[in-house]
Amino acid sequence: MRDTFPLLENTDFPPIRRRRLDTLQMNLGYLCNLACIHCHVNAGPNRTELMDRATMATALAVVDRFGIGTLDLTGGSPEMNPEFRWLVEQARHRGVRVMDRLNPTIMEEPGYDWVGPFLAEHDVEVVASLPCYSKENVDAQRGNGVFEASIAALKTLNGLGYGKGDPDRVLNLVYNPLGATLPPDQNALEFEYKRLLADEFDLHFDHLFTLANMPIKRFGAILLSKGRFEDYMTLLKNSYRRENLDAVMCRDLISVDYRGRLYDCDFNQMLGLPLGKDSSRPTLADLLDLDEPPRAIAVADHCYGCTAGQGSSCGGALT
Repeated sequence: MRDTFPLLENTDFPPIRRRRLDTLQMNLGYLCNLACIHCHVNAGPNRTELMDRATMATALAVVDRFGIGTLDLTGGSPEMNPEFRWLVEQARHRGVRVMDRLNPTIMEEPGYDWVGPFLAEHDVEVVASLPCYSKENVDAQRGNGVFEASIAALKTLNGLGYGKGDPDRVLNLVYNPLGATLPPDQNALEFEYKRLLADEFDLHFDHLFTLANMPIKRFGAILLSKGRFEDYMTLLKNSYRRENLDAVMCRDLISVDYRGRLYDCDFNQMLGLPLGKDSSRPTLADLLDLDEPPRAIAVADHCYGCTAGQGSSCGGALT
């Protein structure tokens, strides 16, 4: 797989700095039951990298030290990490908000029927991937049978009280474009999702997040193989909106990989671009020696993906 980082490293993206540390985004490992073409993590069933309990315990110590309010758990499929339940229980015991970036098909896999009831028991906010309301588009992006499995899992979550306006049972869906285009207007698309999913499947959710595809890892390699990389970067740069800079997620977040190494966002993590471009490659343990979070943020050309059009972050559109 071709690495796009050499094409992104030299950048004219404007410098930005961290304001505070509200969210610790933890990648619990790259193991996943799917291998989606848009995946910027290059996750899949054959990946073996998983965060251990000791690293999770250090993360919780960082949460305590800085008064972090949100743990944002991602992967791969974070639930496939054997320590997932322990981490969630420890965080919720502290009163920390927990978000699970759920690939809903995991709930349909043998041995994972516990996922929905566990999330509901601990009031975990669910951010579930459903890149389109069309079966053909979802299966083209994620694999045959994924759409039906996703719908079944999301209906299970509805049955547990998710997606019906309860602030303790929040269900958000995530949309990614099928190819090298920007997401459409988030509010308009959310309206269509809600109408069509309710009419077709009696399925309900709270919010839709639209995310741009990042020109890195698996999606970046596909762009290169099809000769579309430069065109996509031109689209991102031409669609840059300066007002999005104030709301990009890295201003309030630090990303942690399965080894406990620190990055400014999950995308930088996948590029191996360490926190603030610090050559010492800082870790969670290093944060425990600080009185305040690091301010410097490492940027490269892929950052245009977060600031193009409406903007794109792990929480959806920025404007």
